[in-house]
Amino acid sequence: MTRFIAPLFLVVFALLPLGLTDPYLLNALIITGILTICAMSLNLLLGFTGQLSLGHVAFFGIGAYVSALTALGFDVSLPFGLRVTHEGGAPLLGFLLAILITGLAGYLIGRLSFRVRGAYFVIVTISFAEVVRLVALNWVELTQGPLALTAIPNMVLPVPGLGDMALRSKMQNYYLVLAVAVASYLLIARLVASRFGRAMRGLKENESLALSLGINATRTLTVAATISAAMAGAAGSLYAHYIRIIDPDVFLFSYTVTMVIMVVSGGKGTLAGPLVGGILFGLLPVALRPVMAPEAQWIVYGAILIAILFLMPRGIVPALEGLGERIAARRKAGDKPTDVMPAKMGANP
Repeated sequence: MTRFIAPLFLVVFALLPLGLTDPYLLNALIITGILTICAMSLNLLLGFTGQLSLGHVAFFGIGAYVSALTALGFDVSLPFGLRVTHEGGAPLLGFLLAILITGLAGYLIGRLSFRVRGAYFVIVTISFAEVVRLVALNWVELTQGPLALTAIPNMVLPVPGLGDMALRSKMQNYYLVLAVAVASYLLIARLVASRFGRAMRGLKENESLALSLGINATRTLTVAATISAAMAGAAGSLYAHYIRIIDPDVFLFSYTVTMVIMVVSGGKGTLAGPLVGGILFGLLPVALRPVMAPEAQWIVYGAILIAILFLMPRGIVPALEGLGERIAARRKAGDKPTDVMPAKMGANP
């Protein structure tokens, strides 16, 4: 039943902008799509390995800053009289560097922190995110600090026969985000179905048994963290070139909370879970804004989240899967012929 969710989402959201005339709604869909990519990347860690990262926003922010600085250029002085100057380059190069550098950051954090688990890993990731935020806030020569990086160029893609095309309209950015989201989904689906994916799930379900079978826990978790961080960095790059202004608020802890909510409510450890949770909690504020005050919006937002967690503790997608299995079982039971025992005829005396 749930295997049709992703193809259905793809068809619906590929056609949806064609009927939208409100740029505000299209903007909301773009931001929701970017956050959904982040949620999918977090699900790779939280859902398939069982490791909770509360500093995932750091990779999102690093990707945004790397891509923006690559496109804008910079001139910074370093210790020992060194100076680094970059004149600015193609936004597509910034996108690729964002993926590469955030992947490297995820690898380093994984190598350092996956020697510890549980609460210690959570503390390491939160600390990393806070350190990166403080660097972005205080290294004014590079990041402009609270003044923000402005006038970030739009994403530019090479089009065969047409040359370079700048994606300036919301419609163009929407389909770019949709394409990256589809690529991220397919990558995760391929990973989960592979031997590597079975190793991840084995570590999540029973780490001792997985280790006894020869699975290298540190290496497996580090590779998962690297891929997860790279995907979050890609989302950060898309965000920077779409919004065209970023400041240290891109590292706010609330973004991580939003990602966790999307994953847990949709169903962690499922491919479609972050899609469902991302669309629901990404567009819910947009739906509530015209009908109630901001304070009431957050009350309803929290009430819906609590209701989902109480009524569907494993998330929306696992609940739908369970419902589909029960319906199939009832239909199968109804199709079976019933055995009717003939009544015994007693002889008359």
